[in-house]
Amino acid sequence: MENQSFLQHFFKLNQHKTTTKTEIIAGITTFFTMVYIVFVNPSVLGDAGMDKQVVFVTTCLIAAFGTIAMGLFSNLPIALAPAMGLNAFFAYVVVGKLGYSWEVGMGAIFWGSIGLFVLTLFQIRYWLISSIPLALRVGIGAGIGFFIALIGFKNMGLVVANPATLVALGNLHDPKVLMGILGFFIIVVLAARNIFSGVLVSIVVITALALQFDENVVYRGLVSMPPSLDAVVGKVDIVGALDTALLGIIFSFLLVNLFDSSGTMLGVTEKAGITDEKGLFPKMKQALYVDSVSAVIGSSIGTSAISTYVESGSGVSVGGRTGLTAVVVGVLFLLTIFLSPLAGLVPAYATAGALVYVGILMASSLIKVQWQDLTEAAPAFITAAMMPFTYSITEGIAFGFISYCVMKIGTGRWKDVNAPVWVVSLLFLLKFIWIG
Repeated sequence: MENQSFLQHFFKLNQHKTTTKTEIIAGITTFFTMVYIVFVNPSVLGDAGMDKQVVFVTTCLIAAFGTIAMGLFSNLPIALAPAMGLNAFFAYVVVGKLGYSWEVGMGAIFWGSIGLFVLTLFQIRYWLISSIPLALRVGIGAGIGFFIALIGFKNMGLVVANPATLVALGNLHDPKVLMGILGFFIIVVLAARNIFSGVLVSIVVITALALQFDENVVYRGLVSMPPSLDAVVGKVDIVGALDTALLGIIFSFLLVNLFDSSGTMLGVTEKAGITDEKGLFPKMKQALYVDSVSAVIGSSIGTSAISTYVESGSGVSVGGRTGLTAVVVGVLFLLTIFLSPLAGLVPAYATAGALVYVGILMASSLIKVQWQDLTEAAPAFITAAMMPFTYSITEGIAFGFISYCVMKIGTGRWKDVNAPVWVVSLLFLLKFIWIG
């Protein structure tokens, strides 16, 4: 009873009209909807040359640290983990396309996270978000969704390179392609039936099939002590990332994390019914500090910046209202550390469906675009389309900002453009002129 009384007092359960049992169930629910990240993140970062088993452990560690801190310091039912989108941008563009080492690329994420912390420290984070037009915010989110989906289709082998048409349909007679497609449909069908753990179920089913039909997938055990983290932790090249050629990438990491994390936090707290008419919620300052500090720590140990997870809404939907929900999620992530052999077991096509599903969720924001107004619709579309077509989040953001200014100037509505948009557009324009 003393423990029960302590939890009620510390997390103010009665005040939030919830119980310890409800919060624990909510935490378990949130955990199972987002635990897929401990398999997807190592798969993505592994393609950048990082040790998958180590990334599995560090992903669990930073998710546990950030989520428990969020619960204890802000008393919010919000979970954090390495951000989808940023990890793909890092692995497939910064390392894969541009040729930087993963150490330097992760250093760029670190400096982007430092920028986010500075914006939080000087309390200008939400001022910036409110200054960026809705069309561009929506375009950025949707574009990242399309970008992630393209990577998902590529990882399952459904979309392949073609010198004549740039891309083409993959080999539908390949069992790996078929298993990747099956994994995607398992997720979306279960999600449509409100089964929150659909992504995890899909990864388990496809990995089990892979053990039967793919000779490259070999079971090496379920539980073990965590491996040494030396292959990743301490290797991030923070100094090497201070390169003028990386400024655009650092700025993109900052901008994406700014919108993604802050927007998700507002959405989840609104769903929990704890926001006021202005969208503000209790202990917002503490929540923003936890979020930004966790992003810095996450990138410094090589897991990419972490962000608030929209899957937190699943725990809220079953009654989670306080930080106890988040603490439960964090503790479960800590226990997951001992399952590190599974990181090397899960093939890329088993997690590909999750990438496409996340893409769907992110692209759905396009409904907010004022399509009847071309000065809003064109920049939103350009932002979203240019990310997958240039295989770069940075270029998508750049073309979006510049096209917004061009459309507003060309139609005599230049007063619609505020100072931050002018500055960002000018910076990107100068980048194209001097760097290319």
